[in-house]
Amino acid sequence: MANMRRTSPWLTRQEKVAVPTCGTWVALTAAAMLILMSLGLLAAEVQPKKPYPHLQELVDAAKPNDTLVPPPGTYAGPVRIDKPITIDGQGKVTIDGGGKGSVVYIHTDGVSLRGLRLTNSGESYNDIDSGIQVRGNFNVMRDLVIDNCLFGIDLGQAENNIIKRNHISSKPFDLGLRGDSIRLWYSFHNKVTDNVIRDSRDMVVWYSRDNLIARNDSRGGRYSLHFMYSQYNEVIDNHYEDNAVGIFLMYSDGVVIRNNYIARASGPTGMGVGFKETSDVEIVGNTILNCATGIYLDVSPYQPDTTNRILNNVIAFGGVGITFLNDWHGNIFQGNVMEGNITQVSVEGGKTANHNIWKGNYWDDYEGFDLDKDRVGDTPYELYAYADRIWMDVPPARFFKGSPVLEVLDFLERLAPFSAPNLTLRDDKPLMLADAALSVSYKHTSERVVKPTESPTKDTSGFDALKALRDSLGR
Repeated sequence: MANMRRTSPWLTRQEKVAVPTCGTWVALTAAAMLILMSLGLLAAEVQPKKPYPHLQELVDAAKPNDTLVPPPGTYAGPVRIDKPITIDGQGKVTIDGGGKGSVVYIHTDGVSLRGLRLTNSGESYNDIDSGIQVRGNFNVMRDLVIDNCLFGIDLGQAENNIIKRNHISSKPFDLGLRGDSIRLWYSFHNKVTDNVIRDSRDMVVWYSRDNLIARNDSRGGRYSLHFMYSQYNEVIDNHYEDNAVGIFLMYSDGVVIRNNYIARASGPTGMGVGFKETSDVEIVGNTILNCATGIYLDVSPYQPDTTNRILNNVIAFGGVGITFLNDWHGNIFQGNVMEGNITQVSVEGGKTANHNIWKGNYWDDYEGFDLDKDRVGDTPYELYAYADRIWMDVPPARFFKGSPVLEVLDFLERLAPFSAPNLTLRDDKPLMLADAALSVSYKHTSERVVKPTESPTKDTSGFDALKALRDSLGR
């Protein structure tokens, strides 16, 4: 009977549904604990983050002319400053704008900000949401990091401010939607020096005069520097690389552009230095490499009885070295090195650039001799437009510029011209060596007449444009 019970199918089914063993209880208990712990973690995750303390409270508590050194950490913005104080973050303080408005507003004179990181501004172009908005004079902003801010530093009707040694970048937007790194509007006597700018849109100087812009490094933007209706500014020793345009001057007279490095402004409208109805400008000692157009002139100089002086520059390895929008006059070209350009000089919408002064430049395609060994060519350098006229007169043909078919056409035109070619320019004193051009300095009299002055003690070892280009490419 007992055996019958053990072999009964009914009892066998019951035995299969056995009471859980001790090990099974342990496993179930562990699983339940894990579930409870995960629920606790989820509850912790949905807890709102503790808000950052407001830096405004510390600013409000400070007295005029105090130096405020906040404890290290992140603080909430915006911060509005209406009294002269110094805020020193010592590289350990971040101010987070919370994604709305500007991070810092300065509405007074005599403020100094240093050693801070300013981040997370709003995205309003109308309100110029910035890392810093400045509406005052004699303020100093140095050693700051400004990132994820639509605009970097905005000066409006501000004078005698210093913007120095800051690292500035914009929001991670498409190029045209980013804000400007530094903006000067109706602002005078400011110094913008030694800043590092990455992936912003433009640096703009509008309706402003007597500002110094020196030793800045700007890359990955649109206009490295854009002037409009701004006079008597100085642009010295800046490094502008991989921007759509180097320096552009619109209706901005009396600007000095000296010893800047401008490389790879190579987009469809890329140019190293551009002029639009701009007069009395000095472009001296700059290196312009691998740009679609080295220097572009549109109705410049514009004011009567003025000149633009373009001296001792290296314009090399570009599409067109110098482009004129039309037949214009009043520009002086002396001591420049023109090397490795597909086209040295072009005139679009016109026939000649010979209404300007061309004297003592180095042209790498000069085919003359120097029999008397004075480092000056015995015959003038003359540039004629042959097949170049095709893409100058028919802009869509520019796509084929430098192609084999246009080179063949150019060769045939030179061999047996179908019509008289246009004389683009004549340089009566072409220099035989590039270092000869760069070893001559020029001084300007009060009458603005350019005279060469030999410098026997100056280093004449020469500028190797090809080496500079390779260095800029990291090769």
